[in-house]
Amino acid sequence: MSVFFYGCITMDGYLADKNHNLDWLYQTGTIEETGYESFYKSMDITVMGKRTFNEIKNIENISSLYPTTKNYVFTHAERLSVRDFIPTNCDIVEFVRQIERNKNIWIVGGNTILAPLLDNDMVDNIIIQIAPVLLGGGIPLFSQKEVLKRFYLQEVKKYGQFAELIYRKI
Repeated sequence: MSVFFYGCITMDGYLADKNHNLDWLYQTGTIEETGYESFYKSMDITVMGKRTFNEIKNIENISSLYPTTKNYVFTHAERLSVRDFIPTNCDIVEFVRQIERNKNIWIVGGNTILAPLLDNDMVDNIIIQIAPVLLGGGIPLFSQKEVLKRFYLQEVKKYGQFAELIYRKI
């Protein structure tokens, strides 16, 4: 099993603005300008928080966004408004530990899902696209405990206006 974080942040490290808004991202580019399709083909499971789900649930034809993965949303809700997204209400660390060893897991967002996995050394790969945007404040990508974590920079790519950094856990 490999756990991946794959996502886009601003140059100053934010996933979203202070209101959890992603307009800055939508105004910068599209997934067609990245390596998203190649990355997604290697994933078996997606995991996201409720705020991330709320941001993407109104995308037109959302079922085509994650068509081949099992999609879990960490929420207190018992049902979700979009088919093919499974509500889950448990500890993220225990959830990931029980997944079959031959599966690739994509942590779609956000930092409350990512932080406990980083705290428990469970994130194997971090792929970050950096948009040429400064917000000056907002929701940071990293909010894990203050402990030194080292990753190896494997590759740097450029997609349109995005720089992509690919890291592997040491």
